[in-house]
Amino acid sequence: MLTPIFWIIPISAIVALSFAGLFYYKMKQFSEGTDRMKAIALYVRKGAMSYLKQQYKVVGIVFLCMVCLFSIMAYGFDLQNPWVPIAFLSGGFFSALAGFLGMKTATYASARTANAAITSLNKGLQIAFRSGAVMGLVVVGLVLVDISVWYLILNYFTPIDVAHPTQRLMLITTTMLTFGMGASTQALFARVGGGIYTKAADVGADLVGKVEAGIPEDDPRNPATIADNVGDNVGDVAGMGADLYESYAGAILATAALGASAFAHSENVMVQYKAVLAPMLIAAVGVVLSIIGIFVVRSTEKADIKELMNSLNRGIHLSSLLTAFFSFLILWLLGVENYHLIASCVVVGLLVGTVIGKSTEYYTSSSYCPTQQLAQSGTTGPATLIINGIGTGMISTAIPVLAVVTGIIASFLFASGGDFSNTSMGLYGIGIAAVGMLSTLGITLATDAYGPIADNAGGNAEMAGLGAEVRKRTDALDALGNTTAATGKGFAIGSAALTALALLASYVEEIKIGMVRMGETVVHVGNTDIPIYNANFSNFMDYYAVNLMNPKVLCGVFLGSMMAFLFCGLTMNAVGRAAAQMVAEVRRQFRTIKGILEGTATPDYERCVAIATRGAQREMIWPSLLAIIMPVLVGVVLGVPGVLGLLTGGLASGFILAVFMANAGGAWDNAKKFIEEGNLGGKGSDVHKAAVTGDTVGDPFKDTSGPSLNILIKLMSMVSIIMAGLTLSFTLL
Repeated sequence: MLTPIFWIIPISAIVALSFAGLFYYKMKQFSEGTDRMKAIALYVRKGAMSYLKQQYKVVGIVFLCMVCLFSIMAYGFDLQNPWVPIAFLSGGFFSALAGFLGMKTATYASARTANAAITSLNKGLQIAFRSGAVMGLVVVGLVLVDISVWYLILNYFTPIDVAHPTQRLMLITTTMLTFGMGASTQALFARVGGGIYTKAADVGADLVGKVEAGIPEDDPRNPATIADNVGDNVGDVAGMGADLYESYAGAILATAALGASAFAHSENVMVQYKAVLAPMLIAAVGVVLSIIGIFVVRSTEKADIKELMNSLNRGIHLSSLLTAFFSFLILWLLGVENYHLIASCVVVGLLVGTVIGKSTEYYTSSSYCPTQQLAQSGTTGPATLIINGIGTGMISTAIPVLAVVTGIIASFLFASGGDFSNTSMGLYGIGIAAVGMLSTLGITLATDAYGPIADNAGGNAEMAGLGAEVRKRTDALDALGNTTAATGKGFAIGSAALTALALLASYVEEIKIGMVRMGETVVHVGNTDIPIYNANFSNFMDYYAVNLMNPKVLCGVFLGSMMAFLFCGLTMNAVGRAAAQMVAEVRRQFRTIKGILEGTATPDYERCVAIATRGAQREMIWPSLLAIIMPVLVGVVLGVPGVLGLLTGGLASGFILAVFMANAGGAWDNAKKFIEEGNLGGKGSDVHKAAVTGDTVGDPFKDTSGPSLNILIKLMSMVSIIMAGLTLSFTLL
């Protein structure tokens, strides 16, 4: 089924990609500055591209193996839809492409931002932010392209079931979900590998350079400083881009599948079609309104971090308000029943995202009390600073959790008309809230990608020996970037929680389709046989005995909770091992290359880049594969109840643990920045050394393990959906 309003989706994608191209072209018109600045930028660019090339080789092998497996399942045993292997590849390709284009832009923008800061703070902000907007607009544009193309293909090739016409859209939407697994798999490798790379380099640069040698951050005498700058790009740009590509696609597709399911019992296919189209149109409208918000961002020349943050928030809040208004309009034009209640779910999602962002800003920004008190605790040494940072991170989980819980209940009640028994519509409302939270991703991701650009600009300014006034401006941009990065991580984690909940419900729909593919016609609930096509969500829960008294469900919950901690432990230790190699190399160069600390000899930057690359590639494989293997094993051993328990436990523990790690790491980082601004003794003081130690502990918290958790909980859901056919056909218990 296809109507003219559908074409808004591909048109919005073209608009997003066009503006991304425009911002990239305009950024390239600015000068990179002096020859020294150009050389530094080239070092970083080459290192980043070299890393991505190696990563894509490893990921390519994994994808090839998985495509072979899916092909055997689809074409050999008829356990999957035959489109699955192709959809899986397309999701991975577009996710990788989004990360690549965003990172390429960032590596070209950093030197230009530093050069612009020579004359104007606002000019530096504009270049960095609009270069970050390239990442945001590329992600949303490519997702909508992927969705549009796949819908057109499946709409053309999927036959109409005359006896059950509403099943066609269910089959289309659940098939489209499978390209989300390709995106999730690529995102996890990008996040884990990039996180290990950036933190191995960062820890090596900080511990040996700043603490042992006593040289400033980003000093050209530090052999790991180029690797550190490369890491900012591969972790926080390419990794975050792939991460949010997957969240955005997953939220839209899961909600479309829930919309198809909610109206599967309706005789009117047009009503079902409108429910499927609604999340796609909300996202499409949000793209255009994000672009408007991007143009609003600007600052004054003497702005402090709070004023700079307000300038970014103006753009985000304007886009959010416009999206809330136009969601009502677009759903009214679409003719969705109770459009005002469904649009209210969009508002709920936007509010939840705003609350999580504000909470993260409060607990991690140096402008507020928690981070300032954390810095003060460094006066008694690194131990108390680390203890207080852990405490701050734990306390900071309360507001995001309360916001998500409130959002889940509110959106469920809005969509279900206040009826908790209307599960299908309630879950659809939660999906719409997830889409609403991500609808302004074009600008919210821009604020996140801005962070590493500003960080690299500060590094370039330091290494190129620009004046104190320039460094002051780049420090202001960098401090803002630390806060926006922390806020972006909180936003990504919050959106992941709602998306994963929508995916959890979509898993049940995939089970339903799998049963039909296997020839099942009824589900046995008590003494009643219910035709599969008439069975609702609650019927399947009863059929599989999904309740807390079922030991399979409880075992799954424990295994899911364990997965979050096991995954974090593996990635933290991976950073530790890779960082140990970097520390040893930096010490070796200081010891054997005479004249480095005096500035008369050039460090071997490339060797540090190579060590970080090899370490990241080697260490990322096992944690990433574990996330793919565990849902399959649980499905084979414990069946559908165990898988649902696994996904529930992973979602609950993973969400809270991710918020804790991201906020604790962000608070430690900005406590160090607060001291470096001249507070509590400033750079080089004992308090500063304590803060550097805390920041070093927090680095893998906020840039490796924490951000990777939100992909973990979604990837486990995606794997479960893809492997539903295997779970149904073979279960040990």
